[in-house]
Amino acid sequence: MTDPAAHAALPGGPLVSDVAMLLSAGMGKRMRPLTATRPKPLVRVAGKPLIDYSLDKLVEAGVARAVVNVHYLADQLTAHLAARQAPAIAISDETDALLETGGGMVHALPHIAAETFFCLNTDAIWLDGPRNAFAALSHAWDEDRMDALLLVVGHARAFNYTGMGDFHLDPLGRLSRRRPGRVAPHIFTGIQIVSRRLLRDAPAGAFSTGVLWNRAMDEGRLFGLSHTGLWYEVGTPSMIAPTEAALTGG
Repeated sequence: MTDPAAHAALPGGPLVSDVAMLLSAGMGKRMRPLTATRPKPLVRVAGKPLIDYSLDKLVEAGVARAVVNVHYLADQLTAHLAARQAPAIAISDETDALLETGGGMVHALPHIAAETFFCLNTDAIWLDGPRNAFAALSHAWDEDRMDALLLVVGHARAFNYTGMGDFHLDPLGRLSRRRPGRVAPHIFTGIQIVSRRLLRDAPAGAFSTGVLWNRAMDEGRLFGLSHTGLWYEVGTPSMIAPTEAALTGG
């Protein structure tokens, strides 16, 4: 694991935030039967739990703190995270009720003092391009114009993915959704920068972040950045072996 003190030497410049939220509370239904006895973030790929790929990337980039939400088999995930030395981890407890991505983010806000923070899913693995993903997002972030900045990837750089894409990206970097029945050139990687403005007047309880993205799109404040590295979806058991082969050269 990279020493956090070494992040200043990595290409990309300063980060917009030193805290990230990891969305890790889902039931992992697509990953069954592997998730019958463990939460999806602890499913191993090339001998390493999925969540550790994300946490190690945060440490490499110099993100000092992480907030992880837990629900399904929460004790297992909490125990695993307690054994890590970095980043410093706070638990956002959703054991009473699963709140989905948007509700989980709102519920975690008491653990996040920053006005702007990174947020990422834990069911994908990525390899960086010339600049690490968090530095690249930070370099592109514009506090005045953006409520969220999503890291997106083209189909040619996305592996195991069988969908039709998620977004179109206009010349100014603003995102719009794929039209029904059409293919969109950009896939959401699960990594984003979020301003607390995105979460204003959020619905109570469980809801998808997509509700807030839609409002930001209508206001011209949802932006995207193309990932210049490689991205591997790891959402089902069948996606594990090809990802392991790519990572290990097998």
